Amino acid sequence: MTCFLVDDCVAVDAGSIAIALTNEQRAKVKDIIITHPHMDHIASLPIFIDDLYPSLQEPIKVYATEEVIALLERDVFNWNVYPRFSDLKNDYGPVMEYIPIPIGKPFSVAHLNVVAVPVNHIVPTVGLVISDGQKSVAFSSDTAETDVFWKIVNQMKDLDALLIEASFPNRMAKLAEVSRHFTPASLGEELKKLTHNGMDIMTVHLKPTYRDEIIDQLKALNIPKLSVMEPGRIYEW
Repeated sequence: MTCFLVDDCVAVDAGSIAIALTNEQRAKVKDIIITHPHMDHIASLPIFIDDLYPSLQEPIKVYATEEVIALLERDVFNWNVYPRFSDLKNDYGPVMEYIPIPIGKPFSVAHLNVVAVPVNHIVPTVGLVISDGQKSVAFSSDTAETDVFWKIVNQMKDLDALLIEASFPNRMAKLAEVSRHFTPASLGEELKKLTHNGMDIMTVHLKPTYRDEIIDQLKALNIPKLSVMEPGRIYEW
């Protein structure tokens, strides 16, 4: 399940947010960016809000495109799967607030500057370019071959790290194609569009069943500074 914690206070996606964060981190996170509404990226978002509901003194802000917000309201926070927390209040006030995000234009999340970029997945999905003013990281989210993402990334003056998906092994190329994901082979071709040099390239979203196979195939690409991101590890740039 996908969830990245930035500077201990901003979450990117919420697949494991309710189970992976420490109590101290849970108390700090008030801003969550959702790249798309697939379950592995939102699974524990409602559990996270539900658990904190009585103690929230300010609403959890959920940042997403208008399309994704509509899907979250229709399919998750619909009074059947989970309450519509955006309509509810505790003793302190509202507990959840949606913040619609623009495409291709900078917006602020806490102390971060973020640009959302459309990518090529089977549901409305954005990649992200995130900066704190000193360091910048790009995250592809779930995607197959794409061009707009690389255009934005290549226009950046500096890029410290690229997080990009590699979901299936090469022998499952057809499944990767129809579900719009990368294999190591297709990722190797896609990275030829990247003009920046020297940054860390971290692969994410490896299917657990095929993780070892995918890692071996990624290593065989022999791409400098390409590695696999390790769950639970702290990375600094």
